[in-house]
Amino acid sequence: MRAVSRTAIFGTVLMFCSAAAVADILKKEPPMGALKEGQRVLVDDGSCPAGQIKEVIGGNHIKVGGYKRVERQRRCISR
Repeated sequence: MRAVSRTAIFGTVLMFCSAAAVADILKKEPPMGALKEGQRVLVDDGSCPAGQIKEVIGGNHIKVGGYKRVERQRRCISR
């Protein structure tokens, strides 16, 4: 009986972890300033070849008090 409850708990935890790992798929790219630096979103706007989707990684304009500029990155990844 104890093994069954451990299996059920493990399955439930696994289900929640996998659901959290799935990102929302957007129809268009978010406007500048809407993504935090390093935040990743998937965008299905038809700009990538069949079987791929665009991944957008947020950057910054200029860090407060610094000179480091991180550009927003875009790339096509497999679905």
